[in-house]
Amino acid sequence: MTDYIIVGAGPAGCVLANRLSENPANSVLLLEAGGKDWHPYIHMPAGFAKMTKGIASWGWSTVPQRNMKDRVFWYTQAKVVGGGSSINAQIYTRGNARDYDAWEKEEGLAGWGYRDVLPYFKRAENNQRYANDFHGDQGPLGVSNPIAPLPICEAYFRAGQEMGIPFNPDFNGAAQEGVGYYQLTQKDARRSSASVAYLKPIRARKNLTVRTDVLVTRIVVEKGRAIGVELVDRPGGEKKILHAEREVIVSSGAIGSPKLLMQSGIGPADHLKSVGVTPVHDLPGVGSNMQDHLDLFVIAECTGDHTYDNYAKLHRTAWAGL
Repeated sequence: MTDYIIVGAGPAGCVLANRLSENPANSVLLLEAGGKDWHPYIHMPAGFAKMTKGIASWGWSTVPQRNMKDRVFWYTQAKVVGGGSSINAQIYTRGNARDYDAWEKEEGLAGWGYRDVLPYFKRAENNQRYANDFHGDQGPLGVSNPIAPLPICEAYFRAGQEMGIPFNPDFNGAAQEGVGYYQLTQKDARRSSASVAYLKPIRARKNLTVRTDVLVTRIVVEKGRAIGVELVDRPGGEKKILHAEREVIVSSGAIGSPKLLMQSGIGPADHLKSVGVTPVHDLPGVGSNMQDHLDLFVIAECTGDHTYDNYAKLHRTAWAGL
């Protein structure tokens, strides 16, 4: 039996595994449905373009979206150690400060105001450019500016300023409005995922066990308390139950976490009954109220070879990768 079972080795799971195993008295088991982050595309920053469809992804899509003329969208969710931080576009952005403040003031979430969470962002950062009121440079997560900007980017920024849009050197600083470069979760020209930043340096800890390719199908609840998890370690394999002495922590992402809770009978009771799941704990809101952003592209023809398009040729892709 282990003290803590963490379900999902995405960004939250990697951080929790790191922090909880700092105490040698704690035994920690980290479970991940996907595989290890071995693929070279994961660690090559430009490789994210290959990651969002197929490699290290669940391969999910949405149901028809009634407010988008019933379009069906590819919905990328990571299936790999490091989670989304292993396959995303590496843009380092924290969201808007006013959203955090609204959670605290309007929803009553004490401790979630922006000034409350800012110290944790700073603690996480190893920022290669900034060390100030908004940024830290002593944390494990590499954050840097793009290393290969193009002249067309600078032209775009000048054009924006000519239209009255301010240049903003830091979208995680005092304001978000403006044009400028995003900072990226990269260090030394390589992706700095949660796996690289938080998990890789501590894999030798004797009190930490990481298991990949293990699918958790249910949280085991007895007398109102989560005491373990049910899992399968291969397709069609026999289900097994692992017990946790202290806590079961669900960190399976915005889709995976509510999915697992509801499969376990934790969620809105009427809905669970309607789909044949026996309610274990009536918890309204699970599986609802998700907000996500659309990714919109503006595609324009250039007057010449000003972009990275020429690297789409196979030999140039290989050269850039090297």
